[in-house]
Amino acid sequence: MKKFNLTLTALTAALVLAGCSTAKPPETLKLDTPAAYREKAEPLQGEWKVAKPADNTDRGQWWKVYGDDNLSKLIVEATESNPNLTAAFARVKESRAIAGVVDADRGFQLGAGFGPTRVGGVQPNVPTPDGVSPPPSTQWRAGANFSYEVDLFGRLSDASRAAQLDADAQEAAYHSVLLTLQADVAQQYFTIRALDSEIDVLEKTVNLRQEALDLAKHRFDAGDTSELDVAQAKTEWATTSAELEGVRRERAQRDHALAVLLGQAPAQFSLPVAPLQASIVTVPAGLPSDLLERRPDIAQAQRQMAAASSRIGAAKAAFFPSLVLTGSGGYASNELRDLFKWSSRSWILGPLSGTLLNLPIFDGGRNRSNLARADADYEALVANYRQQVLVGFRDVEDNLSALRTLDRQMVFEDQATKSSQLATRLADSRYRYGSASYFEVIDAQRSSLATQRSLIRSQGQRAVASVGLIRALGGGWDSPVEKDKDVPPIAKQ
Repeated sequence: MKKFNLTLTALTAALVLAGCSTAKPPETLKLDTPAAYREKAEPLQGEWKVAKPADNTDRGQWWKVYGDDNLSKLIVEATESNPNLTAAFARVKESRAIAGVVDADRGFQLGAGFGPTRVGGVQPNVPTPDGVSPPPSTQWRAGANFSYEVDLFGRLSDASRAAQLDADAQEAAYHSVLLTLQADVAQQYFTIRALDSEIDVLEKTVNLRQEALDLAKHRFDAGDTSELDVAQAKTEWATTSAELEGVRRERAQRDHALAVLLGQAPAQFSLPVAPLQASIVTVPAGLPSDLLERRPDIAQAQRQMAAASSRIGAAKAAFFPSLVLTGSGGYASNELRDLFKWSSRSWILGPLSGTLLNLPIFDGGRNRSNLARADADYEALVANYRQQVLVGFRDVEDNLSALRTLDRQMVFEDQATKSSQLATRLADSRYRYGSASYFEVIDAQRSSLATQRSLIRSQGQRAVASVGLIRALGGGWDSPVEKDKDVPPIAKQ
């Protein structure tokens, strides 16, 4: 009895020691996050409130805050048809299937078989004379076999958890691709709309330049001015026309990029021309600590780090014994008609080959190398997680700074636009009555065109930056607008 207790105590001590040896590094890290963003946002206006979605939940139809039905249709179409999003969802399904395969190793394994076997010598259940070996014969077998590995040191559970965390990371990656796609569509849309407004201003300016050229020719023919005014007027008309073609080229390229986001060839899609009418949207930034829960790419990095931690546990458990319970049972007979008779039954408990308990003693350094690889992978993913958090903070600060400065910039540009338009009208009137030179007209027209284009670009950049802030914060705003009941199939899954 004392010997049994001593053995049990030694076994218990070994298990405790093994438990300490298979300890894993932490799956989460405590980060020193700032108390607030440096580029502070303006207070939230209206009835909007910040939602706090987990990374695997719906981010909400945040784009509806802009009140543009065309934008909503484009985003829904992109969500349904974009190939990158479809590929990301396929990777989610693949990772879930891999997690199922790995987790299956923890379960009870049962199989069945039936078929003939060519054998020779003495057969079970077949009486033979002493010293006489029967000739080779065909034996029929029908039976079942089972196996179950006892997870003594957590190797199987750690491997299963790592695979499940990998699947969770892929799901977070899918939500990141989805949010990025929606933001890209919105940003391309607002950029195109700003280019449409700029094209409209340039087309009107080209018409004005043509009128100025005609006027200069008329006055030259009448002898009221020199040929220099005609040459200068033609130069301004040609220069503005060239600028118009350049903006049209950029608009076409943006239109092609939007078509690809929608999953269409550029020849199959063209966004109708319309001016920029983006509403001024104020996005609440919240606290920096909230960013760790909101951004799906940060959640993906955290899950990858946690999976690496579980792999370290599995690599450490490989140094300790494994216990596999096996057995089989069924029927065996030389005659097919006698196969399922009670006298033909057979069974065996324990391994058919090998041993029940296996302890790795010498493996050429395989387990040690696997552990070193798992440790290095964990270190890399910890650094990647920290870097992703820093990138998230930078994205928010960049867009907050852009919104703050663009709001002030547009105030000055609006003042400059009104003043330049007044100066253009006065200079044109003075020239028509012969009290000013054409140089004054040209200078005033250039300033007016430049200020109008600058204001339009800032308005477009402001809309793009507001989308960028929503994307940087991880989306997830609750809107007073009722959500659509029809959810795109991929997003719904």
